[in-house]
Amino acid sequence: MAVVEQLLRSENDGTISFGNHRLAEKAKLDNFEHAGDLYKVKTYQKMTKLEKNGMFVYESVPGTSVIGFNETQDGVSFTVEGDADAQITVGVEEDTEYEVFVDGESAGKMSTNLGGKLNVSVELAEADEVKVEIKKA
Repeated sequence: MAVVEQLLRSENDGTISFGNHRLAEKAKLDNFEHAGDLYKVKTYQKMTKLEKNGMFVYESVPGTSVIGFNETQDGVSFTVEGDADAQITVGVEEDTEYEVFVDGESAGKMSTNLGGKLNVSVELAEADEVKVEIKKA
């Protein structure tokens, strides 16, 4: 999988791809329109962050490249690539329980707080890419 050279793009299947974990210096793209929403991405080696309509959606430390990011009523799914293991935070519904799957294996159930943020650790150092699915339990 390749990094997202244009920082943020719409895919033919209705998903979005964003982030470039290989950039040495911060880069950002603002006011990117997709499906009636406005997105903003900031990305580089140390961090990748995505906002939708001014609200938090995704953040990783260190930076990652995300392909096929898809939000539904039941959760979020995406494929992630990076040069090192990453701590990923996604914005989902507040005070809700989710089951997290990493490469098809359940990583367990987790609950969000009033902020609606869910943290997931992903081992990327040994993998080319990792599929993450977060589904309402």
